[in-house]
Amino acid sequence: MTREDLRKLEPRHDFFIGIDSDGCAFPSMELKHKECFIPNIVKHWKLQSISRYVREAAEFVNLYSRWRGENRFPALLRVFDLLEERPEVANSGARIPEVPVLREWVASAASLGNPTLKQEIDGNPDPELIQTLKWSEAVNEAIADMVVELPPFPGVREALERMAEKADVIVVSGTPGEALQREWDEHGIARYVRIIAGQELGKKREHLSLAAGGKYETEKILMIGDAPGDMEAAKAVGARFYPIEPGNEESSWQRLLGEALNRFFEGSYAGAYEDGLIERFSRLLPDTPPWKTR
Repeated sequence: MTREDLRKLEPRHDFFIGIDSDGCAFPSMELKHKECFIPNIVKHWKLQSISRYVREAAEFVNLYSRWRGENRFPALLRVFDLLEERPEVANSGARIPEVPVLREWVASAASLGNPTLKQEIDGNPDPELIQTLKWSEAVNEAIADMVVELPPFPGVREALERMAEKADVIVVSGTPGEALQREWDEHGIARYVRIIAGQELGKKREHLSLAAGGKYETEKILMIGDAPGDMEAAKAVGARFYPIEPGNEESSWQRLLGEALNRFFEGSYAGAYEDGLIERFSRLLPDTPPWKTR
């Protein structure tokens, strides 16, 4: 899939729904980060002596904070920043990577993925960027090996069937497209969505803007996600947002199937109902790590 595929998406229905994948449709967030991302941060950035603190920081950023679901590259920088702030890390004598070239690329790149990183390296073969690519490719290899036979949350398939009857549905994700396609095909649910958009096609708000902007009435656009970034993407295009609550995923899908979808299609979703869901969701994901409040 390309960004042009998003632009050329022609409405078949009056409604549009975007769905995140990791942690939203699939119970893959914990597995991917704890078993694939974090071990490779420790290994590739030579942080073995402070692996405990790396794990705490990375789990907070990627799973248990308002940065949950953030693209892997800015999330990595956020982990380094949290480690720099910890007295225990300073006392250990461990050296946290400064990576100024990586920071500059993250701040300026049009999209953040391995293909664009490879392009940057072709013109600027900086050791920092090469190291980052090695880490990112190792993460992808670990995910391909580890994340198999992991079905979607209960209720996802039934909800997708309902959505596809009345809405044009696409996957809106920061995960590499190859992994998304593999996971959605493996469990036979790719047939319910028209496009699977991963990190190579830009940020989530760009996915929504390109695929839905100007084609649907804003109150008929819904984003379903498990992270504040999904909510921000929805707000950026004037769409509605439905939260899949971390830790309450199954009940969130059941509520969507039994209640929220009907409200969305009937026009009674926006307002007090949506606001209540978002308020509850926002309380689940803090911005202060637990070791700062202990």
